[in-house]
Amino acid sequence: MSEVKSLPLREEVPKELTWDLSVIFENDEKWEEDFKSTQEKIGEIKELQGTLEDGAVPFLDALQSMLDLSRKVSSIYVYAHLKNDQDTANSKYQAMNDKARYLIAQTQEASSWFEPEVIELSEETLDGYFEEEEKLKVYKHYVDQMTANKAHVLSSEMEALLAGASEVLNSSTQTFSVLNNADLQFPKVTNDQGEDVQLSHGMFGELMESTDRHVRKEAFEKMYSVYSSFKNTFASTLASTVKHHNYQAKVHNYSSARENALSNNHIPEAVHDTLIDVVNDHLPLLHRYMALRKKVLKLDDLHMYDLYTPITGEASLKYNYDEAKDKTYEGLEVLGAEYKGVLDKAFNDSWIDVVENKGKRSGAYSSGAYDTNPYILLNWHDSLNHLYTLVHELGHSAHSYFTRNNQPHVYGNYSIFLAEIASTTNENLLTDHLLKTTEDPKARAYVLSHYLDGFKGTVFRQTQFAEFEHFMHEEASKGVPLTADFLSENYRAINSKYYGEAVEKDDEIQYEWARIPHFYYNYYVYQYSTGFCAATALADKLLNNEEGALDKYLTYLKAGSSDFPIEVMKKAGVDMTDSDYLLRAMKVFEDRLNELEKALEAIEG
Repeated sequence: MSEVKSLPLREEVPKELTWDLSVIFENDEKWEEDFKSTQEKIGEIKELQGTLEDGAVPFLDALQSMLDLSRKVSSIYVYAHLKNDQDTANSKYQAMNDKARYLIAQTQEASSWFEPEVIELSEETLDGYFEEEEKLKVYKHYVDQMTANKAHVLSSEMEALLAGASEVLNSSTQTFSVLNNADLQFPKVTNDQGEDVQLSHGMFGELMESTDRHVRKEAFEKMYSVYSSFKNTFASTLASTVKHHNYQAKVHNYSSARENALSNNHIPEAVHDTLIDVVNDHLPLLHRYMALRKKVLKLDDLHMYDLYTPITGEASLKYNYDEAKDKTYEGLEVLGAEYKGVLDKAFNDSWIDVVENKGKRSGAYSSGAYDTNPYILLNWHDSLNHLYTLVHELGHSAHSYFTRNNQPHVYGNYSIFLAEIASTTNENLLTDHLLKTTEDPKARAYVLSHYLDGFKGTVFRQTQFAEFEHFMHEEASKGVPLTADFLSENYRAINSKYYGEAVEKDDEIQYEWARIPHFYYNYYVYQYSTGFCAATALADKLLNNEEGALDKYLTYLKAGSSDFPIEVMKKAGVDMTDSDYLLRAMKVFEDRLNELEKALEAIEG
């Protein structure tokens, strides 16, 4: 009997495959010193309350004190959470991580007075401050962001009342989370090996990718039988959340919950409308892809549980970590020498924690602060998927590096609206490179289906969610009760519209709305679609060597939050209030679909 290979302990991992956190703090003792000194400065922030109207210099002092404190706290947190994630069983780093989180909470509480106090200053007063004090000018956009929605900010007393009631107003979201993640009891199902396994959220996704159709069908039906049983409870929590969003919009003098939500990032509502319109116009492409999936899988009836199993079987491409590094350089070569220099730093300056060890946090991410490296956590396994993960996370880290090395601290971050664009652009560039350098039809088909499935899951599926989310808010604002039957009937209709005639209208899918946490996020989900399409358009410009495309792209990477997100993207060459970037993305999807059909014909031939 062969010995089961166990994961290495943290101390057994080769140093060259781990990140170097000593550049943040030399050791844990130094971290403790900075933690204590930073904690002492929190009280000083509270003492500045009420000084903003005393003149330009006191205003500048308070502003810089706030930002300096935030900067120190960020480095303290990053060190602690990275140490904790590299070995979650280490009680010392668990405690440090908890302390860092508490420090963040203390800082937020101590500084909560600042923004309301800024907003209460008159426009004339603020203009006078910026005119009088030269050192304030760098902060002009930062303050403009705070005051841009001034007309929608209530009095301090009313805002305080709403803030105090936030726990009550958000209780339906919390109830959903507890019910969905803790209290639901899922049945056992049979996996590919014929074993009984406990159905769960994570296991469901894994079983939907199974090549055994009986496994997929059983998991699908049993998962939704649970949600069907609790449909009225889930309808109640979701309806209450939608009403909360509508209420907050109304009392803050917005025309809709959508206008309120998008105003946080100063995004015009036209961006949301244009996304839904263009995706709906191009649903025939998704229908065509579904028909191809049905044909390749040789199915008489294509069901919703057939949409995630790979149509080309197992991946015929596999890379170890060193090979993946080479492919990364090759695939991202179009980004030029300056970008290559950042990749060199990532690979050579110990930004990346590569291998899986016992107790290490699962998954992958990019994380850091203004004064740290943009570190990457991986749990490497030799595969094509992990190559894509590597270039994705490098996209985030390069974006962070360029931002922090070209912007002052006050603008050294970027909004969620922009966050996934750089990482997904990298994925698009890698796909193009793999297709240009891969001749084997089976391997090409795998790469193409990987891209098309990603597009399906991000652009089409997330836009479906965005459209349904907007529908719910609009109906609720008219006084229509969001009952379980009403939600199920309309969700089934929109799902059928998106997937077309090739996919069966399974009864179970009408309850999918009940298990989507993004419906509680208040107009968040559309950003997955816009980000993916913007990245596809940017990659297309770069690959076609359009004049100025690379310079504009690097300008976007370096912009941080120095301008509103829509304006940052315009400088990158993508106007997200217009439909062009979406149309370019749809054209790429169509071209890739054409290529997949040809590759599959070559395999059959």
